[in-house]
Amino acid sequence: MFLKDTKSGDLVEVLGLGDLFDPSREKVPGRFHAGEEMGEPASFFKTELLFPSGEALPRCWMDPNYKQN
Repeated sequence: MFLKDTKSGDLVEVLGLGDLFDPSREKVPGRFHAGEEMGEPASFFKTELLFPSGEALPRCWMDPNYKQN
């Protein structure tokens, strides 16, 4: 899955979808896809990622207490 980094605007390939969907995880493994070279794997904060359309990630992926609010 590709998401957009809010700082750079570049696409990030998410390498761990389980981490993305787990609301108790703050970071997800991924790598930048910008230019001709594939980026090295790194950790990205979910709060700094968006869908390529500009939409925010679902709250149930970010907040472990989303059902209580």
